[in-house]
Amino acid sequence: MNVRVSKEGGVATVLLDRPDKLNALSAQMYHDLARSFVELNADEAVRAVVLTGAGRAFCAGGDVGSMGAHDVVAGRKRSKGHQSMIVSLYNLEKPVIAAVRGPAAGIGFSLALACDLIIAAESAYFLAAFKKIGIPPDGGAVFFLTQYLGVARAKEIVYSARRVPAQEAKDIGIVMKVVPEESLGQEARALAQELAGSATYALTLAKKMFQSMCVPTLEMLLEIENLAVCGARLTQDFEEGVAAFKEKRPPRFLGR
Repeated sequence: MNVRVSKEGGVATVLLDRPDKLNALSAQMYHDLARSFVELNADEAVRAVVLTGAGRAFCAGGDVGSMGAHDVVAGRKRSKGHQSMIVSLYNLEKPVIAAVRGPAAGIGFSLALACDLIIAAESAYFLAAFKKIGIPPDGGAVFFLTQYLGVARAKEIVYSARRVPAQEAKDIGIVMKVVPEESLGQEARALAQELAGSATYALTLAKKMFQSMCVPTLEMLLEIENLAVCGARLTQDFEEGVAAFKEKRPPRFLGR
């Protein structure tokens, strides 16, 4: 199992446990995460959740090694798996804290953004690297970044595909707190315990109120995203982006 869930004192910890791949998400992990979030939502003993990664990374994104060109029907089905994971996390009616060290890249960045709060180790960085393999952002990245930053700054993060280090992410409002590497787990758990001991139903209602401020809804954005990503996966640039990633060389995009 590459997704592990543990529970203690009202706090559940969801661990991405594929450290040899920097916790890149496999197809099975999308399914396991979606199921875990749904189960945690139904578990009345769980009052707060911490999402983190094993080893030196939070999540390096989707497993590019398993990607390739496919038809629209297969692509839409694949994207639905990603979206189920993100929606089940976003709709988890309990406070969710992302504890991030190392890269949170691609859909790993989306996964962190879908949480309520982000605590980052000094080693953390955030990367909307989608254009590097020739696809538009997925996992609701455009939705979340726009909510956090506004359209102009969200575009800069997406269009540049640059690394956003932990301190900058805090300065622009994505990250709540930056802590020393060795303190990350302790800080995240302490915050989760504080939230778990509070009026969690009131926090659930507050979470729903915050979500009601978002237009369009996450689901509406994901439907548009699904069509865009499926179309992009049929392009020569996508094939070139995946090939370049696997061969560890700069891509030679042609814009088609």
